[in-house]
Amino acid sequence: MSTRRVRAGRRTVEIHRPEKVLFPGPGLTKAGLVDYYRSVASFMLPELRGRPLMLERHPDGLGGPQFMQKHTPASYPDWIRRAELAKKGGTVTHPVCDDTATLVYLADQACLTFHRWQSRADRPDFPDRLVFDLDPAEDDFETVRRAAELLGELLGELRLPSALLTTGSRGLHVIVPLDGRTGFDEVRDFASEVARTLAARDPDRLTTEVRTAARGGRLYLDVQRNAYAQTAVAPFSVRAREEAPVATPMSWDQLKDPEITARRWTVTNVLEQARTRPWAGVPRRGRALGPARRRLAALRGAGETRG
Repeated sequence: MSTRRVRAGRRTVEIHRPEKVLFPGPGLTKAGLVDYYRSVASFMLPELRGRPLMLERHPDGLGGPQFMQKHTPASYPDWIRRAELAKKGGTVTHPVCDDTATLVYLADQACLTFHRWQSRADRPDFPDRLVFDLDPAEDDFETVRRAAELLGELLGELRLPSALLTTGSRGLHVIVPLDGRTGFDEVRDFASEVARTLAARDPDRLTTEVRTAARGGRLYLDVQRNAYAQTAVAPFSVRAREEAPVATPMSWDQLKDPEITARRWTVTNVLEQARTRPWAGVPRRGRALGPARRRLAALRGAGETRG
């Protein structure tokens, strides 16, 4: 079996079968996937550090079997950080990616996509991210664009900063940085109230209905990722789609660009976007939810009064 040794930070990682094609369309090999993740490491690692992960692995590439991996096998190097966290009936030891060597090693394991928790391993019950997943009924990005604009306006009314992430699939994630002092139940309840308020502003196009059959072709405002042990795709992760699209940070100004879609960036062009630092304006310190909750209650109360 052929191998290749790759320098990653202070470590050298061995890549097995580097010539193996994972994405037949663009001809992206395992070596190419490793090179991609090395190239974006400085942008991606701040979004991964300290967070438990779920790995989406495709050992034979697109078209082959895939599986979601939460547990860290004993065969993984001891220098890969682990986080043993509670689950129903026991614990799971999640991998945590804190450095380039870990990123490269996991790419060698044919991990195409990294899915991260909304909380950190040292405070697993307290999320520091709130995620709205804008999930269209069909592959229609104009619907997503309109929903994101409306959500951005509502979050502005609540004085909550937010960031946009293309999913690399069909939709967008709108991410709100939190101060990490509120538990998951309260965060999800707040997100649900925001989603219901938004859906009420455009009920013909937006819904919070969990059942697919009841959505009537409307875009689903999904807040289910805001729960303990739930994950969302990590920025700069490759998605298991033909052209190797990438979940990519973007600015609110870019949302107006008609050329932007959920799959606008791929492994071949995302580095240029990363270098623009599209999230530079998002405050590093997350917000407390208390003031936003009070503003939301006032908005909903005013709406009921007008009704």
